[in-house]
Amino acid sequence: MAEKKNAVMKAEKNITDVVLNKVAGFAQVGELVLPQDYSAENALKAAWLALQGVEDKRGNKALKICSQPSIANSLLDMVVQGLNPAKKQCYFIVYGKELTLQRSYMGTVAVAKRFSGVKEVHAQVVYEGDEFEYEIDPMTANIRITKHTQNLNNIDISKIRAVYAVVIKEDETPYVEIMTMEQVKKAWNQGANKGGSPAHKNFTEEMAKKTVINRACKLFVNTTTDSALLVDAFNRVTSNDYKRDDEPEVIDVDENEIKSVAEAAVFGDATEEETDIDGIVDEEEKTVDEGPESSEPNDDKQEVETAEQVAIGDVINE
Repeated sequence: MAEKKNAVMKAEKNITDVVLNKVAGFAQVGELVLPQDYSAENALKAAWLALQGVEDKRGNKALKICSQPSIANSLLDMVVQGLNPAKKQCYFIVYGKELTLQRSYMGTVAVAKRFSGVKEVHAQVVYEGDEFEYEIDPMTANIRITKHTQNLNNIDISKIRAVYAVVIKEDETPYVEIMTMEQVKKAWNQGANKGGSPAHKNFTEEMAKKTVINRACKLFVNTTTDSALLVDAFNRVTSNDYKRDDEPEVIDVDENEIKSVAEAAVFGDATEEETDIDGIVDEEEKTVDEGPESSEPNDDKQEVETAEQVAIGDVINE
């Protein structure tokens, strides 16, 4: 038992040291400036704790079956964006043997507010029967919502017409993004689950809000920050929402970097990994239909937890 505990502690130290060294290097050359109220060390501790419970559908632990580079890169993407899983800003999902990071709506808003001059973000759903009107300024192409009246009797997740996000900038000027439900579903269809996950089925309105918030905030992150590192991490994690099992993983941290920090590989050599792990999906066995493996439980608790991640309300605050 003591040896197993020491091995886990060693694994954590090796990978987190790699990530912290990378972050320190980026900061030293001016490529990354983290918020003053953000502790990379604390976020990594919270992430490592969360990873203890991440499993695939076969019950295999993510820390045992996922490649070390993919674990390190997921943690690096988290830190670069200033995210913390303890605040429900992000979570981890297994694709085959690769670990990926995904942002919750709270994480997307946090990135926009910290790095892109965004003050607040609002999101709302338009149902069949709602009175909804907007106008477009032909000179700027900016959208202004002029009316949205909703009746409680209209609220039905099977009758969503559209969803919109309002981003309030620091100068108080608004930016509006509108998506029809058809557009939202087309975005979902790019993912492995094609919008068929329990969260999409049972909390359709909140997942739709997440989608439009991602689109609205992406514009600000991509146009108002001069940090290429942050933009790359933000866009990569956004694309993870639509990741398919047959797509290659973008690697910034390689195996040699991890091994250079420790005297031995974190999880043993390749031979040990092949002989000690049962039920791993081979590369040729990966299919899009199988879908991602989430860091959240597979029972009813998953749906409740997912709802907490995407539940937005009328106004989103940091």
